[in-house]
Amino acid sequence: MHADQVDVGADVVAALVAEQFPRWRGLPVRPLASTGTVNALFRLGTEIVLRFPLRPFADPGLDAELRREQEHALLLAAHLPVEVPEPLGLGAPGAGYPGPWTAYRWIAGETAAADQVGDSDAFARDLADVVVALRGMDTGGRSWSGTGRGGPLSSQDADVRASLAVSGGLTDTVALTELWARCRDTPRDDLTDVWIHADLMPGNLLVRNGRLVAVIDLGAVGVGDPAVDLMPAWNLLDAGARETYRRALGVDDATWERGRGWALGQAVNALPYYVDTNPVMADIARRTLRAVLG
Repeated sequence: MHADQVDVGADVVAALVAEQFPRWRGLPVRPLASTGTVNALFRLGTEIVLRFPLRPFADPGLDAELRREQEHALLLAAHLPVEVPEPLGLGAPGAGYPGPWTAYRWIAGETAAADQVGDSDAFARDLADVVVALRGMDTGGRSWSGTGRGGPLSSQDADVRASLAVSGGLTDTVALTELWARCRDTPRDDLTDVWIHADLMPGNLLVRNGRLVAVIDLGAVGVGDPAVDLMPAWNLLDAGARETYRRALGVDDATWERGRGWALGQAVNALPYYVDTNPVMADIARRTLRAVLG
């Protein structure tokens, strides 16, 4: 998926585990099929999942970033009404893989999709409960860090416009350009930042028996605009459940429009990038763009 991607095999993973975590030596390692775009996943035994960043050279602060992700996992576990990944270890670079990697306890479930979600309104309410819990966590007075999602939509303008410029054959860029300008320029009267997951994509939500049971992939967690966590309204939920989600969160018109903008921006950036390399991500992007225009 990425020009600078590092591929790692199960034999290399097994050797790294044996060297760095001797207590797990001998547990079987098998790669997991995934449509994710950040990590290669491996099942270690029955209780552990290993995450190897696909682009270990992309961020010189990757080790600190992974440590922060594990700290966030512990913090969120104490507040959210669903499971989050439990950190079990942080691996170091070694033979065959040049970067840090992580170990978490395995959470059983299927990624959220229309055929996995039972009652879509109940799912929307479950997801809203997670977002309400996030928003209720103490930020300690912190605000958006200045990077990633969570700041003003204008911070995404250059990337969105560049993606729109190369997507003419993929989606309705004329309508999306007009909508983007409207969302981007929607004022934010309440500047109070809250805790946000910031990447509530279908692949980061796990369901069992049709109900939401876990929120995973906490790499984007931080403090920022609450509108960011409205993205599932368009990237996952149908029209009826979308309104259920909005009512459960008590969202005003301006916040809703910014949320639409965040969903638009994520999708239009993903579509041209993954159209040839990750069909599932491209399909989610197309569905999202249809929804934001609806």
